Amino acid sequence: MSNPPIPSSSADLAQTWSFLEEGALIVTLLENGPSSIAILTAFILGMDHIMTRLNEGVPWSKYMNLYTVAYNYCTSSKMRGSTLESSNPLGGGARTGVNLMCSDLYNHLVKYFTAHTKSLRDASDNLKDEALLRYYAEEWDRYTTGASYINRLFTYLNRHWAQRERDEGRLGVYPVYTLALVQWKQNFFLHIQNKNQKLTNIVLRLIENQRNGETIDVGVVKKVVDSFVSLGLDDSNMNKATFDVYKEHFETPFINATEKYYKHKLDSFTTEDSINKYLKKAGKWLKEEEDCVRYMNIKAQKALLSRHAVLIREHVAAVWQDFESLLDFDKDEDLEWIYVIQAHMPEGLEPYRKRFEEHVKKAGLTAVANLTLVSGEGSVPTEVEPKAYVDALLEVHAKNQETLYRSLKYEVGFVASFDKACKDFINQNAATGTSSTKSAELLVKHADALLRKTNRVNGDNELEDALNKVIILFQYIEGKDVFQTLYTVRLAKRLIHGVSASDEAEASMIAKLKEACGFEYTKTLQRMFMDMSLSKDLTDSFNEKMAQTHDESELDVDFRVMVLGTNFWPLTAPRDEFIIPKDILPTYERFARYFGQKHQGRKLTWLWNYSKNELRTNYLQENYTLICSSYQMAALLQYNDHGTLSLDELLEATGVSKEILVQVLGILVKAKILINEEQDQYDLNPS
Repeated sequence: MSNPPIPSSSADLAQTWSFLEEGALIVTLLENGPSSIAILTAFILGMDHIMTRLNEGVPWSKYMNLYTVAYNYCTSSKMRGSTLESSNPLGGGARTGVNLMCSDLYNHLVKYFTAHTKSLRDASDNLKDEALLRYYAEEWDRYTTGASYINRLFTYLNRHWAQRERDEGRLGVYPVYTLALVQWKQNFFLHIQNKNQKLTNIVLRLIENQRNGETIDVGVVKKVVDSFVSLGLDDSNMNKATFDVYKEHFETPFINATEKYYKHKLDSFTTEDSINKYLKKAGKWLKEEEDCVRYMNIKAQKALLSRHAVLIREHVAAVWQDFESLLDFDKDEDLEWIYVIQAHMPEGLEPYRKRFEEHVKKAGLTAVANLTLVSGEGSVPTEVEPKAYVDALLEVHAKNQETLYRSLKYEVGFVASFDKACKDFINQNAATGTSSTKSAELLVKHADALLRKTNRVNGDNELEDALNKVIILFQYIEGKDVFQTLYTVRLAKRLIHGVSASDEAEASMIAKLKEACGFEYTKTLQRMFMDMSLSKDLTDSFNEKMAQTHDESELDVDFRVMVLGTNFWPLTAPRDEFIIPKDILPTYERFARYFGQKHQGRKLTWLWNYSKNELRTNYLQENYTLICSSYQMAALLQYNDHGTLSLDELLEATGVSKEILVQVLGILVKAKILINEEQDQYDLNPS
């Protein structure tokens, strides 16, 4: 089939329109381009006279010819024929030149869309139910696709004539695509709808079938409802969408039908049915309704689901009033359905977030109160055991977090309420009294017990799990600076006295604190660990050097040193003028010289009050190894030369203050190493 010759720029309207109409009849039915034959066929069902010509497609050259003809005619200033002026229905009196050419072309477009939509209307008159709905959806797709192609052909008309007409107040003039929608609405859509809202009723019936478990063609329903939205046109502003058609012809009838449907279902719920059964049913209805309301715009979806939820809640209002008892008795399934329903309420979840927060806080305070014995109002709470305290807090946290995950979907608002409640009862409870640091102190003590060799933990995995739980509570502690200070002191003691469960456990805890609070928070702790490693290397280096330069007989003291940074360790130098016993003085002097040579300019301050010593007894039938402090060592070594010593003699020989020395001697007497039968007189116990 050969294409007709393209009209010249001087062609009159009759010649131009004849060429355009032939092309327009083809382009109107085009959806996805000239090569999409399968899609073309889908949109021309029942229209055999058009389908044959569409199979030929619309070549790009033909489409561009159509565009050129439309442009040439719109920009032509010649008028051919005397009937053009009188046929102008747009008003504004006699018009000439380009304006009149565009006006007449526009009039032909109006007639074309009118005739086309009336033919669609006539073809639909004998259709019913889903057949009508399917026909409408298919024709809408075909029509709007074709109109968009035609709209591009008349780009010049839209931009330079239609827009000017509208600017001059002739709001009955539309861009070509909008004109197509206006004609569809007037000649086809309203014709069907005026027959007892025919389209709407079919859509509502299909949606009810879907609610009752039947499978429907969701795509068709969605296309029909979307057309209602597209037909909402604002004559005063083409760029502004209105929802008047959508609300009148779908949203309002849909909401009314939905309320009627669910009131009937609610009325069928009998008093013999359990609350649990009801909540499960109602929650499932709401979830199913989320599928149905997707035909609506977002704002209307929320409003409709909210109305459903209110109906459901009003039917069993007592359940909502008893929300806290459901929490108390772990009614997780009921809580989950309440959450699903309440999420759609107008007031949302906020009232229940507050109730959940109060419930968690109350549970925490009660758990701690059960650990303490308060004798009267205003009295100081009984000291609680750190492990029991931590376990009580963790139990409340774990139980309610499980509810948060399982029933409340870890919703961000409930999470915030949960965290606030935990922060409140962890920092202020019966065990802390008015102190803002007590919780931090008890948590540090518990962590210290876990990280000591004497812990009662079975295996590394259990210890790691216990440390993770410490961090859970640590994140809620307000006095994190207090925790840091107390933890540093405890860590220092564990490292100095060698009582840590393992270096790996200590490093793991520091890493967890670093992850929670950042590098600066754990900088001191990490430096303390580094000092311990450097001290080991320094001790090994010193002992190797001494072995090379001294006889074995001179190295009768097993020596290990820790050189610790003053700015990182929470240690206090002694005020006593401690006299170094002659037995260890050579070793002391050798190390001082070695360190001075290795690190020039650095000064050592010896912390005798933190040192630990081992002494072997040689005066008894059995030999014993005594683990003692430096002050205890200094006092005992005096008995290598004396059997009996007075307090004054020991004070002079050790340089230790009287207050401390009396305490040291008291411990040795209690251990039955010394005998104190006379006042201020101490004898070595020979037995």
